[in-house]
Amino acid sequence: MIITQEAQIQADITLVWRAWTESARITEWFAPAADIEAREGGKFELYFNPGDKSSMSTTGCTILKYQEPHTLAFEWKGPDPFADIMNRSDELTWVEVILAQETEETRVTLKHHGWKDSADWQAARSWHVKAWEDMLASLKSRMESGQGLLCCQ
Repeated sequence: MIITQEAQIQADITLVWRAWTESARITEWFAPAADIEAREGGKFELYFNPGDKSSMSTTGCTILKYQEPHTLAFEWKGPDPFADIMNRSDELTWVEVILAQETEETRVTLKHHGWKDSADWQAARSWHVKAWEDMLASLKSRMESGQGLLCCQ
C-alpha cells in the first residue's frame, strides 16, 4: 500500500537536500509558503493556501527523521477533501524522502506510508499518487532549469 515514486535530477545531492529542507527553497517548487525547522522534531508545515493556513496545509506536522543529506521523513496531512480521514493526529500518514548521489545526478525516492484500506483511503491514496508524480516533476524541472534559487549554492 506504500506509494513509491522516483525521479533522477541533474543536480548535486546537497542542492536537492536543501530544496526539501529550507523554507525559501521548497516554496520554489512545492507550496507557495512553508515553515520548516530542519531538525528531527522540527516543523514541516506547507501552506498551499497561504491566506488561510488552517486549510490545504500540513500545519502541525513535524520532521520524524533528519539524516542530512540522505533521508528526510515527515508527517503528512492530506488536502481538504480528505481531511476527515487523513488529518486526525492519530491517523497521520508519513512521507520518507531518500536521496542518493549518482554519477551526474541525484536519485530521489519518495515513499508515502500509513495508508488504510477503506474506499475513502483508497481515493486519497489515488489522488496522492498523481500529486507526488506532479510534485517530483516540478522539483526536477525547477532544479534543472539553471535559473533561480534551486539551481545554485
